[in-house]
Amino acid sequence: MPANNLLTMQNISKTFPGVVALDSVDFDLKRSEIHVLLGENGAGKSTLIKILSGAYPKDKGEIFINEKKVEVDNPKKAVELGISVIYQEFTLNPFVSVAENIFLGREPTSLLGMINWKKVFNDAAKILERVGIRLDPRAPVRSLGVAQRQIVEIAKALSLDATILILDEPTAVLPRSETEKLFSILHALKKEGIGIIYISHRLEEIKMIGDRATVLRDGKKIGTVRVNVVETDTIVQMMVGRKLHYESIPKREFGSDALRVEGLTRKGTFEDISFHVRKGEILCFTGLVGAGRSEVAKAIFGAGRPDKGKIFLFGREIMIKSPADAVSLGIGYLSENRQDEGLVLKMSMQSNISLSALGKVAAGIIISEKKERQEAARFRDELNIHTPSLNQLVKFLSGGNQQKVLIAKWLLTEAKVLIFDEPTRGIDVGTKEEIHQIISGLAQRGVAIIVISSELPEVLKIADRIIIMRAGKIAAEIGHKEANQEKIMQFAVRGKSTQ
Repeated sequence: MPANNLLTMQNISKTFPGVVALDSVDFDLKRSEIHVLLGENGAGKSTLIKILSGAYPKDKGEIFINEKKVEVDNPKKAVELGISVIYQEFTLNPFVSVAENIFLGREPTSLLGMINWKKVFNDAAKILERVGIRLDPRAPVRSLGVAQRQIVEIAKALSLDATILILDEPTAVLPRSETEKLFSILHALKKEGIGIIYISHRLEEIKMIGDRATVLRDGKKIGTVRVNVVETDTIVQMMVGRKLHYESIPKREFGSDALRVEGLTRKGTFEDISFHVRKGEILCFTGLVGAGRSEVAKAIFGAGRPDKGKIFLFGREIMIKSPADAVSLGIGYLSENRQDEGLVLKMSMQSNISLSALGKVAAGIIISEKKERQEAARFRDELNIHTPSLNQLVKFLSGGNQQKVLIAKWLLTEAKVLIFDEPTRGIDVGTKEEIHQIISGLAQRGVAIIVISSELPEVLKIADRIIIMRAGKIAAEIGHKEANQEKIMQFAVRGKSTQ
């Protein structure tokens, strides 16, 4: 093996009941390198990382750190070996300070065994300074934004003397400005000799951040390439095993207003929100994280009451006091947090699909197993949901397939207005294209679609109209033809003054 390898994984295999998750996979990481790990959902990326972090035992294979063979038996052993993982779901305690989170369970103590709080805060400040961020180590984590919490996770890893840092979809919820700050920090750590494994579905980031990229597909290593010489289309083909033919969203005739909102306001969250969406139209809401987009959607869906404003459905004013009211009126909402707010992970795919429309699968007051199964099978085939069984627990499906189950759940209700909140977050490039086509197909059938998205390429591809929010207000509304990324970002950052 090369002498400058910080990490070498050879012939790693892992099998779960009925599934070969990894099949003799090789992977290596050099010092002062950012190595991007790519693949569609279910390709084996997470399994490889969980083996490296001690969360899963490998079936076979060898792991070397600094050319020395090691056994990563558990997460504690991984930390001792200098391996730290920062997952999408942070592991911070929101109710204690930044410094306490960094040293949680490892606080320096005095000779009498008491916590030396002065040293805790001073040491935390030094680590935060190392990553180039000004942050009060005494601030409670609950007061921090997503980007700042991510930096605290990195600081925590550095406090553990990590030499191998693994980041799983670190920019999934970050606006572009915060993404650039994160990249700056990672480049600085790279110069210190730290090796970084970077997992992302955002292909546009690869050339900005990576040195090499390894692609997994169906549990096998397809290849490793240098990112500064490879074409993005080549990487996509390696990931999906075929050339993707990106279908344009077809032009459609729009009907009358399906949903109209006037002066919707919730103090401190959003103010004077007015818009309409027509039958067969795709209206996209975008803007920086925290602009109030999701809060507006939840207010329409009855998950958070506005202080004032009116909502009209097909020309008739309606009162929505709860999500149940919205569902009964034909409005569906697909949450950005599909695992916590959209699906019941410990229930089967079949049961999840019927949850919002039990009347469709009931025989009298009893749920018909036959009807429920028929509907689940119909959507499995229609949406191309990859599952070994209709009874498969949703928690074992990939992110893309979970999202398709969530879509199926709302399609069964035959909703006339559907709100998609970050519909392709954390989803691989192939499944993302499928979901775009599903949304387009719904619009062609006359469903009024609202899509909330932070991904500007997605917005520009699927939107008929675009509403940009900033600080709880509508900063601008622009049509598809006049939209571009620069214009959208100007409105998102500076507001209406850019007109």
